[in-house]
Amino acid sequence: QVQLVESGGGSVQPGGSLRLSCAASGFTFSLATMKWYRQAPGKERELVASITFAGRSTNYADSVKGRFNISRDNGKSTLYLQMNSLKPEDTAVYFCNANYITRVYWGQGTQVTVSS
Repeated sequence: QVQLVESGGGSVQPGGSLRLSCAASGFTFSLATMKWYRQAPGKERELVASITFAGRSTNYADSVKGRFNISRDNGKSTLYLQMNSLKPEDTAVYFCNANYITRVYWGQGTQVTVSS
């Protein structure tokens, strides 16, 4: 049974930091391209960051470049998203996504709220 379980969300003031984690199981994590998406109320889900299976290549949405860092620990089957200098517009539900061979898996999401 495939599971992607996000954690680390919460409420933070503008300028603060959070670190999201996504614990994966049920598939070979080290062979999957992993991504973080987010969805704000009333908006479409958008890609935030991605990382290849070995972690050698990463990509970021323009809106988070220089502030967010995606990483992975294949030994722990865990994906991370370090979010710094958070802004109110970063408020959204953040989802972990796995692309494994021809399959796509999603986590249940974790809420991030940036507000003063």
